[in-house]
Amino acid sequence: MPFVTAWAGEHRFESVPTAVYGVVLFMAAIAYYILVRALIAQEGKDSALTRAIGQDFKGKMSVVLYGVAMPVALLAPWISVGIYALVAAIWFIPDKRIEKQLRESK
Repeated sequence: MPFVTAWAGEHRFESVPTAVYGVVLFMAAIAYYILVRALIAQEGKDSALTRAIGQDFKGKMSVVLYGVAMPVALLAPWISVGIYALVAAIWFIPDKRIEKQLRESK
């Protein structure tokens, strides 16, 4: 990630560095999705964690948005950067699902 971030920073909004940055973000989103699925499998389908995660809208939406942003970067890098910022904003908004489920399960 540091190499790609530096590369994208040095070549501001050029197509290939922006697309490759999207690949790294996409892979991180896939890793998060796999982690969530593994935790749910470990805890069970009726666990508090499963209820807290719910449909995992943020996780799935991140994968989709990054998947769209990668090819768009080759045509319009600014749009991809906007999509990357949108995903960051989505995750910046606090999600109280897990805290709420933990309080309710006690």
